[in-house]
Amino acid sequence: MWLIASSIFAVVMGVSVIMIRLKAAKKPTSVKKIILPPIFMSTGSLMYLFPQFRITPMEMLESIMLGMLCSIILIKTSRFEIRDNEIYLKRSKAFVYILVTLLIVRLIVKAILSTTIHVGQLSGMFFLLAFSMIVPWRIAMYIQYKKMLNQLNDGPIQTNSL
Repeated sequence: MWLIASSIFAVVMGVSVIMIRLKAAKKPTSVKKIILPPIFMSTGSLMYLFPQFRITPMEMLESIMLGMLCSIILIKTSRFEIRDNEIYLKRSKAFVYILVTLLIVRLIVKAILSTTIHVGQLSGMFFLLAFSMIVPWRIAMYIQYKKMLNQLNDGPIQTNSL
């Protein structure tokens, strides 16, 4: 029952992320919009205060490495563009497909691993995986944003993306 409920929650959260991301592309971005999501997400690490969510060092390493590997895909599909003297996150059709694919893979892996790993530990692993995916992605976005901001402030305004 817990597996089904958490899977439904994951689907709802995944759809929410896609909707928020598509809406965000209509408004100019800012440093705050880039760095706040990982900061807010970091509060989820409080789950590790409870023994059922704690993971072994090897599970930690696996989660972090897989998260960082998946972040490469997000980094490659996130680009900024200058429109009307403001910086916007460029819409990417691939981004939606990538998020849906990552969500489906997550659900399949969760269903398989839940037979051998306690659901609490599995939750801890998936949180760390997601956090390890979002932090490098947002750092890369911040670097891209700063380059675009410098281009906007220093040189002639160009309308192409980075």
